[in-house]
Amino acid sequence: MMSSHQFRSDPFVVSPCCLHICPKVSPNHPFPSLPFQRRRSHHARVRSSAKKKTQCNLKNETPATETAKRVYPFHEIEPKWQRYWEDNRTFRTPDDVDTSKPKFYVLDMFPYPSGAGLHVGHPLGYTATDILARLRRMQGYNVLHPMGWDAFGLPAEQYAIETGTHPKTTTLKNIDRFRLQLKSLGFSYDWERELSTTEPDYYKWTQWIFLQLYKRGLAYQAEVPVNWCPALGTVLANEEVVDGVSERGGHPVIRKPMRQWMLKITAYADRLLEDLDELEWPESIKEMQRNWIGRSEGAELDFTVLDGEGQETDKGITVYTTRPDTLFGATYMVVAPEHHLLSYFVTPEQKQQVEEYKDFASRKSDLERTELQKEKTGVFTGCYSKNPANGEAIPIWVADYVLASYGTGAIMAVPAHDTRDNEFALKYNIPIKWVVRNEASSSDEVYPGVGIIENSSSVETGLDINQLSSKEAALKVIEWAARTGNGKKKVNYKLRDWLFARQRYWGEPIPILILDESGETIAVSESELPLTLPELNDFTPTGTGEPPLSKAVSWVNTVDPATGKPAKRETSTMPQWAGSCWYYLRFMDPKNPEALVDKEKEKYWSPVDVYVGGAEHAVLHLLYSRFWHKVLYDIGVVSTKEPFKCVINQGIILGEVQYTAWKDQEGSYVSADTEERLNEYQQVTIPDDKVMKSGDHFVLKEDPSIRLIPRAYKMSKSRGNVVNPDDVVSEYGADSLRLYEMFMGPFRDSKTWNTSGIEGVHRFLARTWRLVIGSPQPDGSFKDGTVVTDNEPTLEQLRSLHKCIAKVTEEIESTRFNTGISGMMEFVNAAYKWNNQPRGIIEPFVLLLSPYAPHMAEELWSRLGHSSSLAYESFPKANPDYLKDTTIVLPVQINGKTRGTVEVEEGCSEDDAFALASQDKKLEKYLDGQSIKKRIYVPGKILNVILDKTNVKVTTK
Repeated sequence: MMSSHQFRSDPFVVSPCCLHICPKVSPNHPFPSLPFQRRRSHHARVRSSAKKKTQCNLKNETPATETAKRVYPFHEIEPKWQRYWEDNRTFRTPDDVDTSKPKFYVLDMFPYPSGAGLHVGHPLGYTATDILARLRRMQGYNVLHPMGWDAFGLPAEQYAIETGTHPKTTTLKNIDRFRLQLKSLGFSYDWERELSTTEPDYYKWTQWIFLQLYKRGLAYQAEVPVNWCPALGTVLANEEVVDGVSERGGHPVIRKPMRQWMLKITAYADRLLEDLDELEWPESIKEMQRNWIGRSEGAELDFTVLDGEGQETDKGITVYTTRPDTLFGATYMVVAPEHHLLSYFVTPEQKQQVEEYKDFASRKSDLERTELQKEKTGVFTGCYSKNPANGEAIPIWVADYVLASYGTGAIMAVPAHDTRDNEFALKYNIPIKWVVRNEASSSDEVYPGVGIIENSSSVETGLDINQLSSKEAALKVIEWAARTGNGKKKVNYKLRDWLFARQRYWGEPIPILILDESGETIAVSESELPLTLPELNDFTPTGTGEPPLSKAVSWVNTVDPATGKPAKRETSTMPQWAGSCWYYLRFMDPKNPEALVDKEKEKYWSPVDVYVGGAEHAVLHLLYSRFWHKVLYDIGVVSTKEPFKCVINQGIILGEVQYTAWKDQEGSYVSADTEERLNEYQQVTIPDDKVMKSGDHFVLKEDPSIRLIPRAYKMSKSRGNVVNPDDVVSEYGADSLRLYEMFMGPFRDSKTWNTSGIEGVHRFLARTWRLVIGSPQPDGSFKDGTVVTDNEPTLEQLRSLHKCIAKVTEEIESTRFNTGISGMMEFVNAAYKWNNQPRGIIEPFVLLLSPYAPHMAEELWSRLGHSSSLAYESFPKANPDYLKDTTIVLPVQINGKTRGTVEVEEGCSEDDAFALASQDKKLEKYLDGQSIKKRIYVPGKILNVILDKTNVKVTTK
């Protein structure tokens, strides 16, 4: 048994504050935990540890120096329990579960297995879901916690083009690496449910879903503009185009219309919008989805095109506007360069200019075209249209700030009340007419707000909206337009139908045949699914716009089974989004060959209770998944309207802080605080060992007058700031990495990685280990067994335990993981002051620790005498009787003058109160060696000690 002296003499005490480890510097500060000069050596050690471990493994030994210096034997514990869990299928969720028990389905947004493997930012979300899964198992839930791979995609295909390695080979290799890394971190996934979107047994059902969409008219073909790179001879995804050129090679990219498969997500726009209100999602995510869907109410208005003589033609341009109240202020029209009617109203004199402008606009992305800050450009078509409100002829312009994909591809321009229209009108000297006034508006400045209508009456058309409010005027214009045949009320959406085709090889084949004679599209029979990818050796683009699959001639040429007519297979493949739209359903029933998911299993497990991933997926992935889920709901495949009950976005872990300095043309350093125009100087990165702290700033060590700018960046290979979790696990263990990532700060906030910061939680785990196991032997090893006693716990010990139970439970369930760790730190600090460690206290604490540090907890549980895993032990519950704060602060007076206070229990006797006062360091100097004349004690109020100065008798020693 360990003595109290041994417990108290522990050299390191962890601060329970959730935001720092002693020394008192926050991990959210760029430079926590250790003196600045030590940071570089710690980082270097982490980076070198994997190399050292590899060298040792070649000799099948562990260096004696490493064994001796380890503060607890994580290098033995963690592989041991990972093998145990795998051999015993500890986290296997049975195919048939007891459905009378509550369920908890917790899911990570499954990763794309890149060749680079994991960096330390990836385990943040995975650790959080694992903590939740482990808690719920111990609370008696059936837990579904699976993992899989979103494995189709561009990187593997690009690597295949560059090296000739088949994408499948690269993908399987990357998956093996990811799986190994995830297992090394102790995540409690049910690996028997593992799946990959590239497996034919999986994408059979992706193709099946596509066919259901096709049968219901929700999958169709249309001419749409795509990113075409003539030099590469291929269509590029948006992420492959940077500043108008291809990411690979820097070749010019143009927008070119091509026939593509589309999914009619707009048919579900209202439901996608309305059902957001029922979800337990962050309001910021829901608002992003609302904005992306972009529902607005307004009017479609028709403008008749005039001929060269000013006479009406049979051609018209329809516009959508949310401000029909400003119709009288429309002084020109703008159509998109891709507008389908543009060629009809371009005069011969303007044709060349318009064609040149169309070519110019085709080289820009939609984002570039609609950038508010960019200079507006356009060309006059030479033609006019008639404003239906007042009969005036207004010019028709073509400009790239209008997109064919939004609204009708044309706008009525009201330069007095729209900023973009105003900038365009001023540049091209187009008349401006104010029709809305407000007390805050000016007669010569653009005013986009609402107000009272003026200058808006026409006897000829019979429309008069003067002196009406904007709302009243809008309603009257819509009513007038509908009555006179000039328009109608219209609800519009920013949401566009989903472009669902890629001219690539590495993706799901689209199960469609195209008849040679008629071009008619025919669905592949469901009985023939999966339609598998043909083997290809050449994955390079064809150069014609035809996808690489067109090279598989024998696969492409086929016949329609129903008619025997010659046909060709669709050679475009599905986008990477396809497989990730529905994988959460397949995890419920991953081996079912007859159905996408068994109805009873889906009914039990749906919806996903907690879905965790990055904010970058807040719109498209979640929106596409919700769309597919609603289609599946409509056809009876799923029982819920929404797939994910609760979505949580974890913050980003940024790389370690980098220091930037600037040099002038002569190569001399320029201090960051002395020059305003730093962008004119050369930017250089300064190594850590050449930097020092000076007050609140960082400066060059060799010249402290040169101030530097510290900044943390997102981890990337190009910046060289990626930290490999394998190195951290080798140096500190998986439990330390898990604990540190949870302790860095609030789960949803971005945080800066600091390798030295992990040492604090590592020492906390070491203290926990010694608390239960005892101090190390002279050679650094630890004895078997524990120092736990069978003593009955004291009231103080029970209170400490149950406060910890309440804290940890509440913080895990609220995903405040960092403050849950703080609660355990407080407990360990308190436990080191006790004379013994009762089993009735230590065993529940080990269970509390287990969701965070499962390897250590399993080992401690085993050494406490248990023969099986703690994974399904009951999680401790706090007893409210021990949570009541029954202590009070009692003022203590000496000769009527307050000299200090002591904490006492309610109902404390006079003798006990005096004994506590006598032991108090602040009070003992007044009592030591003094004779007590009398004591005046008012329970719960005051203790007043009257000294007899004629006698000296009392000693407090």
